[in-house]
Amino acid sequence: MPFAQLVIGPPGSGKSTYCDGMHQFLSAIGRKCSVVNLDPANDKTSYPCALDIRELVTLEEIMADEELGPNGGVLYALEELEHNTEWLEAGLKELGEDYVLFDCPGQVELFTHHSSLRNIFFRIQKLGYRLVALHLTDSYCLTLPSLYISTLLLSLRAMLQMDLPHLNVLTKIDKLSSYGPLPFNLDFYTEVHDLSYLLPHLQNENTVMRHPKFEGLNNAVVELVEDFGLVGFETLAVEDKKSMMTLLQAIDRAGGYAFGGAEGANDTVWQVAMRDGMPGMTIGDVQERWIDRKDEFDELERREREEEAVARGSSTNDAEDEDDSDVEEMGRMPDSGIKIVRRT
Repeated sequence: MPFAQLVIGPPGSGKSTYCDGMHQFLSAIGRKCSVVNLDPANDKTSYPCALDIRELVTLEEIMADEELGPNGGVLYALEELEHNTEWLEAGLKELGEDYVLFDCPGQVELFTHHSSLRNIFFRIQKLGYRLVALHLTDSYCLTLPSLYISTLLLSLRAMLQMDLPHLNVLTKIDKLSSYGPLPFNLDFYTEVHDLSYLLPHLQNENTVMRHPKFEGLNNAVVELVEDFGLVGFETLAVEDKKSMMTLLQAIDRAGGYAFGGAEGANDTVWQVAMRDGMPGMTIGDVQERWIDRKDEFDELERREREEEAVARGSSTNDAEDEDDSDVEEMGRMPDSGIKIVRRT
């Protein structure tokens, strides 16, 4: 039973960077992974691409032949893929039981209103894939109440449209402290607490919002999000191993990977370790690491890397060896003596 992540989100949210980082992370912990590019405009992928929609159709060809702009061209390309899913299905069958990451285009219409992407994923489900939709959003949206509320609406609409196991993720959380202080702690935003507390800050952001006609609209919007009770957020710093591990644990629970395949096909040491309760990062840990005491932790980790490099007799510039060592350490069960073995 193969598993897959559907990586969606607006432009600039870090989808391709995430696919590259998660591909490296999964490979390091011994989970065979392949990446599929579904963005016809992405002609320079940073990750090894197992399947590429540009082999079927390119954005440049569509814009020239159909006289469409970039956004219309991407929609047209996904419609072409929807009518030629045999190409995608044949490619996926060649990947066998690989864990698959689908790098999707950034046009929000594709996962909020347009049906092609949704129909393609439903066809993939019929091949036996267990899918999780991963909606990425730049954490900069937390800095402005209007941006945050817009993100809540976009996330809610994407969840209703895709109709799949779904996680919303705030990316670039390691950059958040550089944007200035937030009026609330991070858990207010990730757990979507009582949004009425945010309304005064929304009015202070723009004097227009103080007009009585906007007050009713703003109240209705936050009540809509709260009434559904669906939206919440995970956090991610893609270069931080603990952050990646914590997010992967949440994804595995949402998609069922953490419970093993129907016949135990995915019952690996890494899986057993996560089921046995490998410690991740709570939202309080994220608040402390990336907001309250970021400089202290950065300095502490720098010293630890230097000490590890000296202990191994290698240079601190040997980044690849350091990353591999860190990931392998995460893959070790507490006090078990069992270590993740890479697949070749």
